[in-house]
Amino acid sequence: MIDFDHHTSRKTLFAEVILPLAISKFYTYRVPFELNDELAIGKRAVVQFGKSKIYTAIVASITDKAPVAYEAKYLIDIIDDQPIITQKQLKLWDWIAEYYLCFTGEVMAAALPSALKLASETKIILSHEENIDKSNLNDKEYIVVDALEIQNELSLQEIAKILGQKTIFPIIKSLLDKRIVFISEEINEKFKPKTVKHLRLNSFYDDKEHLKALFEILEKSPKQLDALLAYLKLQKEQLKITRATLTEASGASSAVIKALIDKGIFEVKEETVSRFSFDDEENTNDFILSEPQQKAFDEIRQSFKERPVTLLHGITSSGKTQLYIRLMEEYLALGKQVLYLLPEIALTAQIVERLKFHFGNQIVVYHSKFNDNERAEIWQKVLKNEAKIILGARSSLFLPFTDLGFIIVDEEHEASYKQYDPAPRYHARDVAIVLANIYQAKVLLGSATPSLESYFNATTQQKYGLVRLDVRYSGVNLPEIEVVSITEEKARKTIKENFTSVLLDRIQEAIKVKEQVILFQNRRGYVPILICKTCGNTPKCINCDVSLTYHKASGKLHCHYCGYREDNITECPACGSKHIEYKGLGTEKVEDDLQVLLPDLKIGRLDYDTTRNKNAHQHIINDFEEKRLDVLVGTQMVAKGLDFDNVTTIGVINADSMLQFPDFRAYERSFQMLSQVAGRAGRREKQGKVIIQTYDTKNRVIQQIVNNDYEAMYRHEILERKQFKYPPFYRLIHIDIKHKDFSKNQQIAEGFARELKKTLGDLVIGPQTPLIGRIRNYYIQTIILKIDLQHQSIPKIKEYLRKEISNFDANKLNKGSYLVVNVDPY
Repeated sequence: MIDFDHHTSRKTLFAEVILPLAISKFYTYRVPFELNDELAIGKRAVVQFGKSKIYTAIVASITDKAPVAYEAKYLIDIIDDQPIITQKQLKLWDWIAEYYLCFTGEVMAAALPSALKLASETKIILSHEENIDKSNLNDKEYIVVDALEIQNELSLQEIAKILGQKTIFPIIKSLLDKRIVFISEEINEKFKPKTVKHLRLNSFYDDKEHLKALFEILEKSPKQLDALLAYLKLQKEQLKITRATLTEASGASSAVIKALIDKGIFEVKEETVSRFSFDDEENTNDFILSEPQQKAFDEIRQSFKERPVTLLHGITSSGKTQLYIRLMEEYLALGKQVLYLLPEIALTAQIVERLKFHFGNQIVVYHSKFNDNERAEIWQKVLKNEAKIILGARSSLFLPFTDLGFIIVDEEHEASYKQYDPAPRYHARDVAIVLANIYQAKVLLGSATPSLESYFNATTQQKYGLVRLDVRYSGVNLPEIEVVSITEEKARKTIKENFTSVLLDRIQEAIKVKEQVILFQNRRGYVPILICKTCGNTPKCINCDVSLTYHKASGKLHCHYCGYREDNITECPACGSKHIEYKGLGTEKVEDDLQVLLPDLKIGRLDYDTTRNKNAHQHIINDFEEKRLDVLVGTQMVAKGLDFDNVTTIGVINADSMLQFPDFRAYERSFQMLSQVAGRAGRREKQGKVIIQTYDTKNRVIQQIVNNDYEAMYRHEILERKQFKYPPFYRLIHIDIKHKDFSKNQQIAEGFARELKKTLGDLVIGPQTPLIGRIRNYYIQTIILKIDLQHQSIPKIKEYLRKEISNFDANKLNKGSYLVVNVDPY
């Protein structure tokens, strides 16, 4: 389509954009002529969507064809000089949306750091600068600024009313360009580079005669002279001197430094610096691979020639990280980028230190505990290929890699790689394999206890290469594991609080010889359940069908699902009885009980409650590493990849809570978790000791852990999975239907299941109420699809499901309910 203006012929272009919303189609906008040259796929565009909302969208495609179904609105502006999203990223977004049955806009919302999503409600605010230059404003711009000076914030509708016209975007854009107004919340660019101000001696004093004259002048101001002398001394040692450095070195006050600046003796230079620059440490090759490691290293390289994915099954303390480092060095030598995935932010602290030692400032860390500015800065570094090694949690898969060559998925079995809410509900391990395929890169999956799926893919299916490393580094022995019966100790009355005599004795022995102890309890809080001994009443959350957990630190009862809190009870609200019994135990109670039993111990706790702040986790780890703590009590956080050379004793307070969980993965997860916990013991010369307390000492999984027999666990579990139609033989899709009205929710869920059964028949199970039937005041009904991978077409089933979900959303009878789809919900 060609359009003509009065002077010259110019083509009318249309941009198909991705909006960060759960909508099924891309939206098309008309591009103003003046933006034609700026338009490019992967750039951000400011667009109006709906009546009055402005969003930042990503340009997905460019065409000269107008949309048929609606008249295209004009695109307001293009933000970037260069695309911030690559074509390969867009390809990955499409795959995630298709595979996990969500929308590309939801993937975009998850992928982009908030500082790069300029979209928000369209409220306009005035710049904070004190003196706004109004001389270059036209009449209408002047009226808008005038109105904003009276009222702090105006909506676009209000501005349209004030000006008496509908088309106000050019005026707003002009004011935005002049940085006189911002769009409230996030439309003004949130990302601000970090800057540092440093002092420089005015170049006039480079001349020795001028400097000499300056000394004579400053003799009357001795403090200023001291500051100048301190500056000249510092200048010999370091290139850049900040005010703070000079104040400290000279002992001068900030007023003295200011006087020198005011006199023009010092100049202030502002410089943009990275938030992530490490000291340039030399790359050190300070270790030699052992014979088993070298053999595994050669096998991995050979495996990569035949297959893109290799599973490294290496027992705990076998030195997998050293193998990773050697492989990373090879890919860096080829000029490739490396992505090192970890299941939890908690793990990055120790690994970063190790990798920094080898790779210096080539490494950046990316995870959700960073603030928006930090995340946006890393995004730019990766896009410009300045960051060569990216260490991160699952969200780092979305970074704009330029030349990705190698991905390590460490602890690949970890459940934390799965995103549950909000969409996209992706699994980082599986997405990493697809991402590697897009870049023609290699993937190494590492684990001491691989997931059944990965082991099945490497052995039975032979989709992946398989390399084993079953010798601990430096010949360290595997820990000795002792299983202690809680039942027997209770009968003999030798158990104190929740500590058997065996575990207490072992803790005291270790502390006596200045060794450290880790205690594992997979529940946070003080006690999970409070129960009235008289009537059996239990305090429950008002929003969810769960009992409240008592937290001693806050003195309140907490819901771990919605965050609801209420005061602890001393008498039963139902019958008034004072006999309130505490049942079960969390990490707080383990810490508390041990402090009472052994008051001289220095005890730390590592769980979600103690690590909420950005650097809290690092502080606890440092205290334990530097032996300021004797005992570390924790949830699964203590089980994952941590390496402490002085830990010789591990205590598992109660192994049964995991084994009895109603989930087809309970035994697999218990084996993985307890093996990983046990692996933290005796990682240097001394053999470690692991005490597992349980009511069920004969449980097969506990016996398999004692014998370190992964193969036996795998054989048993894989037979059950086949028999009962579970992964890896079947694919699962969970569909949760939620509504605030219980009976309506059941009715809607049954209707939807009936519809699905017409086409999918026996593949559809349910609807049924899940283990927790109400969360945040929404009742839940779950429909499960079990799809036979050998005999059914998953793409066809997903295509059908997408249509049915779309029909569900369009049906007015389903109003008030919403539907959550979770592909591979494990």
